[in-house]
Amino acid sequence: QVQLVESGGGSAQAGGSLRLSCAASGRSFSSYVMGWFRQAPGKEREFVAACSWRGTNTYYSDSLKGRFTIATDNAKNTVYLQMNSLKPEDTAVYYCAASSYVRNLSAGPRFYDYWGQGTQVTVSS
Repeated sequence: QVQLVESGGGSAQAGGSLRLSCAASGRSFSSYVMGWFRQAPGKEREFVAACSWRGTNTYYSDSLKGRFTIATDNAKNTVYLQMNSLKPEDTAVYYCAASSYVRNLSAGPRFYDYWGQGTQVTVSS
């Protein structure tokens, strides 16, 4: 059982930065794979990044071109998504997710069994 709560969303101008946080609670989440996904209006939910809880293994969407970074802070039970050089096309609801069973960090949203409520990110030009 894992509960995830995202925060840190909001508005930013193109070229700016935001850091999203995902506070995790429950049992066994430290052994899960953690991921970030986003969903723009009218589009399917897409993969952004994933990592092991320790953050020693990471995987990113090729489309992000290194602008986003996923990291964990075990002491705070928190997963972060640092978003730099934001573009208007980054506008979406961003979701934190956890998978109790996935073994491939590139797995899509169907392979995640726990989800946060989402946080809106809006990037203006």
